[in-house]
Amino acid sequence: MRHHWTGIQDELIAEIDRDYGVFDGRSFRQERWQHWLAANGIPWPTTDTGQLKLTDRTFREMAKAHPTVSPMRELRSALSDMRLADLAVGSDGRNRTILSAFQSRTGRCQPGNSRYIFGPSVWLRCLIQPPSGWGVAYIDWCQQEYGIAAVLSGDQAMQAAYLSGDPYLEFAKQAGAVPANATKKTHNTARELFKQCVLAVGYDMEAKSLAQRIGKPEIVARDLLRSHRETADQRFIAFGIEIGVRFVEHD
Repeated sequence: MRHHWTGIQDELIAEIDRDYGVFDGRSFRQERWQHWLAANGIPWPTTDTGQLKLTDRTFREMAKAHPTVSPMRELRSALSDMRLADLAVGSDGRNRTILSAFQSRTGRCQPGNSRYIFGPSVWLRCLIQPPSGWGVAYIDWCQQEYGIAAVLSGDQAMQAAYLSGDPYLEFAKQAGAVPANATKKTHNTARELFKQCVLAVGYDMEAKSLAQRIGKPEIVARDLLRSHRETADQRFIAFGIEIGVRFVEHD
């Protein structure tokens, strides 16, 4: 792959950019991207000077609200951020890197993306292959922030939503935005909006920033935050009634 990487990049551009038409050779053209966004009705964050924000973080956030952006985000990452020669692979075929535990203020590990196999594009994880007779398990802690907030707040209803297996979808159900039998498969778009709302509230994000995060008008963000407040109030009232009933029964 290292030997053929240049050719692979060229083929990636030819394959993916035919649906966007924003590359000129190997160069990403901002004006073409702006034209594609306008043609598809996708609002995009801008800088103070009015230029489009083209950071990977911006592309990642916008891809959550507009899935059609995701292939372009992956392509840009593959072209600019990925350096196969930088991956720390020993003679035994194993990838070793410094995890930098507690490097961030949130206490998370921050290994160098270029040297860590989980740093580059997701599709490169096919390089992770166990030797004959062995297996590999990929284990992820789902909805970690929500679970921690549920425990620290002592909100039993929130804890119950976390234990449901999909607290974001459960929040959408509590807000009446989706039916009680909704699933991630049937209502993924609504679930994603409510997920972004929950995460935004956890970081004290307000309507303007949330609107940019989800790629929707500010009025949509305000409505999501209102639903969150009303649902939280309902959880608090329900929890208060439950405590009151227990107190009366005990008395």
